[in-house]
Amino acid sequence: MHASELLPRYEFARQVANEAGRLTLDYYQRDDLAVEFKGDSSPVTVADRGAEELLRKRIAAEFPEDAILGEEFGEQPGTSGYRWILDPIDGTKSFVHGVPLYGTLVAVEHQQRSVIGVIEIPALKECVYAAAGQGTWHVRSGEPPRRAEVSQCDRLADALVLTSEAYCRLPSRHEAIGQIQQAAHINRTWGDCYGYLLVATGRAEVMIDPIMALWDVAALQPILEEAGGSLTNWHGNPTIYSSEAVATNGRVMEEVLAFTRGA
Repeated sequence: MHASELLPRYEFARQVANEAGRLTLDYYQRDDLAVEFKGDSSPVTVADRGAEELLRKRIAAEFPEDAILGEEFGEQPGTSGYRWILDPIDGTKSFVHGVPLYGTLVAVEHQQRSVIGVIEIPALKECVYAAAGQGTWHVRSGEPPRRAEVSQCDRLADALVLTSEAYCRLPSRHEAIGQIQQAAHINRTWGDCYGYLLVATGRAEVMIDPIMALWDVAALQPILEEAGGSLTNWHGNPTIYSSEAVATNGRVMEEVLAFTRGA
C-alpha cells in the first residue's frame, strides 16, 4: 500500500463522511420521521438509506475500482484491493429518539486490515479520523484539528467504562460486562460509535460491545490504534472480523480482557 493510494482515499473519506452526516441532520428530531424495522428488529429510516446512497454515489464516482460494503445496500465488488465499509447512521436508536450521540462511519479496508477510519458525529459537529501511519485527529466545530491521544489512566479502578446498552441478551457476556462495570470507577451507556470516539480522545478508558457487525467496527481500528489505544475482539485479537469489540486506552486492556476472555 503506497501513500499515493492511501492519502487520496483518506482525504475523501473525511469529506464524504461529513457530507453524509450533514444529510442526516435534515431528518434529525423531525416529528414526521418514519421508522421501519429490519429482519433483525433494528430500526432503519430514510436518513440511513439516503446517507448511504450519497456515500456510494460519491465513492463510485471517485474510486470506481474500489469495492463498497454498506449496512443498507450490501456489497458492490471491486478490483483495486480496497474496500469501503459504510455505516450511514451508527446508533439509529439514538437518532430516531432525537439523541445526538449517533454517527456516520466510513472505513477503508486493504489486505484484511482497516487502514482508514472516520467517525463523524453530525449533531455535535465533532469528528475523529485516522489512517495507518498518519495519527488520529479530532475536530470540533470552528476549531482546527488536534492530535487525539488516549488517556494515561492505568487502572480499571480509576477508569470510565462505556457500553451501548445496559442489557445483553447473551447471559455470559452480560455478566462479564457487569463485572467490568463493577470494577471500574464510573460506568455509563454513552455508546455506539460515540463511545469509541471518547476513548480515542482520552475522555474514557474502555468501550465494549458484545455484538457488532463489520460496518460497526471497521472504522474503529485505525482510530483507536493510531491514538495509542487498542481495538480487539473479546479474546484480545486485534481484528475487525469477530462481530464484537473491546476498545481501551491500552493501559487497562489486560484487566478488561481478563473478564471478557471467559465469556
